[in-house]
Amino acid sequence: MTMFSFNRELRFGDCDPSGIAYFPSYLNILNGVVEEFWAAIDFPWSGLITLRKIGTPTVHLTCDFSRPSKFGDRLTFKLRISRVGRASLHLAHIVSGADGMRWRARQILAATSLVDHHAIPWPDDVRAALEAHLSADDEMLATPS
Repeated sequence: MTMFSFNRELRFGDCDPSGIAYFPSYLNILNGVVEEFWAAIDFPWSGLITLRKIGTPTVHLTCDFSRPSKFGDRLTFKLRISRVGRASLHLAHIVSGADGMRWRARQILAATSLVDHHAIPWPDDVRAALEAHLSADDEMLATPS
């Protein structure tokens, strides 16, 4: 099973005035983690978007927040591919701090043509890279109670 892990400190600008993580900032950070994931599998967005004209927009996202994070906390973002569809990619995320899980998300991306903005099948080389990292992990995929 392949899991991608990225560490990030929660910065001042990621927090609300009380010093707690602001959820829209969390989503911006998550987008950065997804961008890092694409680079890690040798398909950086710069190449997909500008050269191949392939977009990977999020078409579905659910988040469950279990405990707050505060300014200065070091967070670990874990990402797993749970399913590769014809034109979709299902990701499972867990975000943890020193004291355990802070939040989790399930995300679906779609392969789209940046020429006509319609869904397209994953190109064979991209599909092969995604499927090489396909995994299932009950902890990552379970719905929290």
